[in-house]
Amino acid sequence: MGKIFITLNVSESKRLIAKGVALDPHIIKAFNKGLIIIAAGTTNAFIYEEITNNKLRDKSRYPAGVVHGGKACVTDKNTRIPYKVIANGKEIDADWKVVIEDFDHGDVFIKGGNALDSDGNVGILLADNRAGTIGKAFPIINARGAKLLLPVGLEKLIQSVPEVVNEMGTDVLDRGMGKKVGMMSINYGILYTEIEAIKRLAEVEVIHAAAGGVGGSEGSQSFILEGNKNELDKIIELLRNIKGEEPISIDNFKCPCEEPCLFPYR
Repeated sequence: MGKIFITLNVSESKRLIAKGVALDPHIIKAFNKGLIIIAAGTTNAFIYEEITNNKLRDKSRYPAGVVHGGKACVTDKNTRIPYKVIANGKEIDADWKVVIEDFDHGDVFIKGGNALDSDGNVGILLADNRAGTIGKAFPIINARGAKLLLPVGLEKLIQSVPEVVNEMGTDVLDRGMGKKVGMMSINYGILYTEIEAIKRLAEVEVIHAAAGGVGGSEGSQSFILEGNKNELDKIIELLRNIKGEEPISIDNFKCPCEEPCLFPYR
């Protein structure tokens, strides 16, 4: 048995989580026979690539709501890449809002989050006062027992998601840095942080050891991994291919938006 200490920058964590999600049994089953919808998001852009072995032309065009430049913003919908829909192993050109009506218990919806707490609650920011994607998808997923995969990096760990939800809302906040937002708390689904991804990729024990850094390592996460040499070597080899993953830079904002921003883009 041995131990190693590893650190992942934010973009590296996203790639790692994506590799773990691609090996999830629910994903494999739905890919072979079923439906998978991959909602907008930066981590989900990586997940699409890992599930399909196809490269997105421009991952920066996949997010919708995003925190960027210290502001909560929404990208220009006219320049976004539509949600990816996979049916029986093939990507199809279809509106996800129509496809989800056919969901059953074996199908998978993938939605990233903006917050996570130690109780496993995931918080999803809502710029749309009708709750956007998750507001449309969650009742169907929940009612039918379909699979909801929630890839969320540990950089998003907060004290309590329910506490935040009770203090937010598009009509509760007076102003914001960017969009005024609400938040939905989700405690249904399969959570994928770096820890779950590492355990999916190798038979090792994982301890969340440290967070943060400078010089491009802001938001980074560090872990202690323990296991036999073969399993640790497996992770080390994987990390050789992940280290240096380019961060996603987004510029397709439609500014100014309809709301007065505390610190608008110039």
